Amino acid sequence: QVQLIESGGGLVQAGDSLRLSCEVSGRTFTVAVVGWFRQAPGKEREFVSAIKWKGTTTYYADSVKGRFTISRDNAKNTVYVQMSYLKPEDTAIYYCAATTLSYPSANYYYAKRTYNTWGQGTQVTVSS
Repeated sequence: QVQLIESGGGLVQAGDSLRLSCEVSGRTFTVAVVGWFRQAPGKEREFVSAIKWKGTTTYYADSVKGRFTISRDNAKNTVYVQMSYLKPEDTAIYYCAATTLSYPSANYYYAKRTYNTWGQGTQVTVSS
């Protein structure tokens, strides 16, 4: 079993930066991909970014491409998302998620149903 703990959320102003962390524990050798999703009030949970646990392949939603950078520190079993040029519309609860399954198509990693483990979420609020 895999456990995920997010940290790093907070209240920032538009244009600021913030880094979220997702610590992965348990059967980390089973992890295939770690992703970040977010959910704003009254909206569906949406994909933000993901990274393969082994290798360097990354995935980004169009809305964050060029502003967010996902990375991984295997020594610390931690995945980060560096968020820059934050906008008020980035305000949401950010969730870390992991899947132990590998798929031939990258499209799978953009979908919530692909991920079988979720963290508790961390709030990010961007004021204008």
